[in-house]
Amino acid sequence: MIEQVASPRTQQDSTLDHSKLRISAEEVSAYDLSGRQPVLLGFFISIVWLLIGTVMGDISSFKFDRPDFLSEQAYLTFGRIRPAHLNAMVYGWASTAMFSVSLWLMPRLCRTQLRWAGAAVAGILIWTLGLVIGLVLLLAGYSDGLEWLELDRVWADPLLVVGASLVGASIWKTLSVRNVHHLYVSVWYVAASYPWFAIIFIAGNLPIFQGVESAAVNWFYAHNALGLWLTTVNLGLIYYLLPKIIGRPIYSYWLSLIGFWGLALFYALNGMHHLIGGPLPSWMIATSITASIMMVIPVVAVGINHHMTVVGRFGAMRYSPALTLAVIAAMSYTAVSLQGILTALVSVNRITHFTHWTIAHSHLGLYMFVTLSLFGGMYYILPRVLKKEWPSTRLIRMHILLTGGGMVLYVVVLGIGGVLQGLSLLAPGQGFEASVASTRPWLLLRSVAAVIISAGHLIFAYHVYLMAFTQHGSARRHPPFFEIKPVLVRKKAP
Repeated sequence: MIEQVASPRTQQDSTLDHSKLRISAEEVSAYDLSGRQPVLLGFFISIVWLLIGTVMGDISSFKFDRPDFLSEQAYLTFGRIRPAHLNAMVYGWASTAMFSVSLWLMPRLCRTQLRWAGAAVAGILIWTLGLVIGLVLLLAGYSDGLEWLELDRVWADPLLVVGASLVGASIWKTLSVRNVHHLYVSVWYVAASYPWFAIIFIAGNLPIFQGVESAAVNWFYAHNALGLWLTTVNLGLIYYLLPKIIGRPIYSYWLSLIGFWGLALFYALNGMHHLIGGPLPSWMIATSITASIMMVIPVVAVGINHHMTVVGRFGAMRYSPALTLAVIAAMSYTAVSLQGILTALVSVNRITHFTHWTIAHSHLGLYMFVTLSLFGGMYYILPRVLKKEWPSTRLIRMHILLTGGGMVLYVVVLGIGGVLQGLSLLAPGQGFEASVASTRPWLLLRSVAAVIISAGHLIFAYHVYLMAFTQHGSARRHPPFFEIKPVLVRKKAP
């Protein structure tokens, strides 16, 4: 496999088990084989959702430029297609792929075969059924009307809870029979994600809150869905990929624990900064702002740990798409977290709130961090599960350049447009129409970026199909970025 570019030493050898016992290739293969069915099922279903969510997102974006686009049918109106896009990407693409990542990581890190694999398969299928029901009802006009919680709480949400619980049961059962004493930090992140998700999702969907209380609980869930679900699994994945690929132990185990416990302690209180200026008690807003600022501790700890682990080995990115994407995702996590802390400040929030800046910020987190991390995980995991190599270096490069470049354009133009929109809304001498006009060129560029990203998704899905279902998956002579030679040090002329 091309990703092991520096050393055959495994992560378990260096950081997981003090016994320093090496794991044979046959033993590792047995771990991968034990979870092969649920891992592949989750990855393939997630790619289908990626394509569905992409189409929905493109339609939503085009409607900003052409409001009459596909407006004849109610289920294609912006008020339905946009939340359907969000749910398809968060619960369909990202969450389902995260199930597979969790089910693949845990046996390796616990040195035991996956337990209750059948329950994991059932959980993924039940989760998918719940999401299908929820999206169909959402497009038909049945919505709970809460951000990130639009899916029907009677017909869809219970299935999501059962599905995630079954996958989580497989994860925790595997953890309970582990053959290691010391737990690597990825295990902390992955294992904690499942009870955290169940708690926040059930709390967010309780039908006992109304008015201001409902808004507060809504943003308790929406913010923690990112921080205590999407973030945790992907940080666990990045903590696995970086040392594993470059053959070097994680820089500091203690920094990794500071990052984990800091996230657990501070993140849960952050959501109320989305309601600054709303009719909430001042102590709730002040507590949320304080917790948001305190997030600088785990964010900086994780950022230092990631950087110091890879420093001096960035040249290895020319050989490994998984490492390239993991490094970009790690940098994006630091960037979006620091941006979120900045946005929580009242002086900044009064400009950016209710603008396209928020959309740029969310995509920096949900795409540049979460999605690119999952792409990196797939590039690393699928060859090991399928026992085949990626067939085309050109398709890999095209995918990464299109998705990465398209999303950079997306975040930059919406960020600029959002700030201009916020300043226009605050200008006392300008009407609301002026704020709309100020965003038009930036929204057009957003649609251009969406098309570029969509092309990258199609290439990735096609490449997975070639690898999994054809005879093209075979060993290659050169790694995917062999032709790209980064300049690491410039020597001065004598």
